[in-house]
Amino acid sequence: MAQDIYAKDFKAAPWWWEAWTPNNELSQDPPQRCDVAIVGAGYGGLSTALELARSGIKAVVLERGDFGVGASTRNGGLISGGINLGKGLSGKRQTQEEFSRRKAELLANGSDSLSTLEDLIAREKIDCGLVRKGRFLGAYTPRHFADMAPRIDMYNTYCNAGAALVPREQQRAFIGSDYYHGGMSVQRSGHLHPALYYRGLMQAAHSAGAVLCAQTNVSAIQRTPGRYHLATSKGPINAGEVVVATNGYTTELTPQLRRRLIPVASHIIATEELPEDLAEGLTPGHRGIGDTKRVLTYYRRSPDGRRLIFGGRARFTQAPPEVSAPVLYRYMTDRFPQLKGFRITHAWTGNVAFAFDFLPHMGRTGADTTGSIASQDGMHYLMGCNGNGVAMMSYLGTQTGRKIAGGSNAPANAFDGAEFPTTPFYSGNPWFLPMVGAWYRTRDWIDRLAA
Repeated sequence: MAQDIYAKDFKAAPWWWEAWTPNNELSQDPPQRCDVAIVGAGYGGLSTALELARSGIKAVVLERGDFGVGASTRNGGLISGGINLGKGLSGKRQTQEEFSRRKAELLANGSDSLSTLEDLIAREKIDCGLVRKGRFLGAYTPRHFADMAPRIDMYNTYCNAGAALVPREQQRAFIGSDYYHGGMSVQRSGHLHPALYYRGLMQAAHSAGAVLCAQTNVSAIQRTPGRYHLATSKGPINAGEVVVATNGYTTELTPQLRRRLIPVASHIIATEELPEDLAEGLTPGHRGIGDTKRVLTYYRRSPDGRRLIFGGRARFTQAPPEVSAPVLYRYMTDRFPQLKGFRITHAWTGNVAFAFDFLPHMGRTGADTTGSIASQDGMHYLMGCNGNGVAMMSYLGTQTGRKIAGGSNAPANAFDGAEFPTTPFYSGNPWFLPMVGAWYRTRDWIDRLAA
């Protein structure tokens, strides 16, 4: 089957790049001195730079590769307002009152991330195919469906999500498949074209006055009283503040942050153009789709409505298309048997970053328990969006920019300065992911068999 699924013009690259290909047209040489140096030119780094530049602060964005080659143009483009934080809410080591307050704050700020994204797109007039048609979350088993019921009120109360249960006998109005055991519809969700959003965000930051520097690798960061010194492939930079926005591509440059993140690969395929009636029947109303599997999948139609963009954890680590694409194709046709025989034109992968508490984080670095990187104390960071970074990284970047610009007068949010956990002996190398993936697949198989 593996050879039969590929179109003649198949590309091992994101379908999004057909509309905008990563390039360095806006790249400049970095100055020797700036107010804020931002490491990483994804959604987080660019939104930070945009907010700072709008406040008159000289921001320089340093990207070690080409602009747009990372996860910001490799994701599925799905957006929501806080509902994906549910898996990161835990009441451990908290009183019920503390837990309830914390949950309310996190969900409310998660909801704010979608509003921030929409406001940014409208203000900067970014043409990126933003669609607010909602999402359907499919229940992989009857038990998963039952577990959804208590969450409906929580999402509606704190996120204004417009969430509702969808029994199995009604799910055909939301998805052209009988694969799931019912699910949950969420009105306050949607999707966009991630590469066109990236292009618009980059152009907005550049127009506001941020200096964008591609092919500028940062090899060292050292703090001196009141300043930071960055060694880069294009010369040294002296900065008043440093922001680390590397997320799923965090390296040994910042070991204190790297050991708090688990980089996980997410794989995606795009089908060839489908007949219009078939395409509409897959996702009625142009909704986005997700599910409750441990080895999750997520999918939506392309902005023109003619293709299915289908993603998931074909592997938890990087894998070439000849490995990941057949797995995703099988997942896709399990849900949509009507797609058997249609070929795929693109397959690609990108890294997302999971935190150990499954929550996004922003804040400032402090001394590690070993004291080994005290020279990097005080740097700002934003990362760990757990696969939901389109809205959340834009929100955390905007919030970080406002925090730097406003100082102690900046508005607080629940993700800022929270405990950023790690685990003993973990340095940032997720050697255990293949075993986790195998275990998750086994648990999914057992759950489905029991159902």
